[in-house]
Amino acid sequence: HVQLVESGGGSVQAGGSLRLSCAASGRTYGRNCMAWFRQAPGKEREGVAALSSFGQTDYSDSVKGRFTISKDTAKKAFDLEMNSLKPEDSATYYCAAKPDCWMILGLMRGYNYNYWGQGTQVTVS
Repeated sequence: HVQLVESGGGSVQAGGSLRLSCAASGRTYGRNCMAWFRQAPGKEREGVAALSSFGQTDYSDSVKGRFTISKDTAKKAFDLEMNSLKPEDSATYYCAAKPDCWMILGLMRGYNYNYWGQGTQVTVS
């Protein structure tokens, strides 16, 4: 099993930046796919950014050029750097992971991930 814990959420003014981190514990060795999703009130969950076990990244069109997903192997964590934040980025952000992952397609599909964090709130005003 893998446990994921997000941190780094908060409130920020439009145009500001936040960095979310997802710390992983448990069965973290091997090839893992990692992703960030978000869900705003009254809206469906959407994929924001993903990182395949091959190092391929994928971003939603709404965040491309503003958000960056990265992996910190030493810390067993993966981060989401969010810049130029907009009010429409406000949501609860969830990290997700899939061990033994060889995906190159479907990285932004939530049903492909086995483990999820509890979520962290991001509010942009």
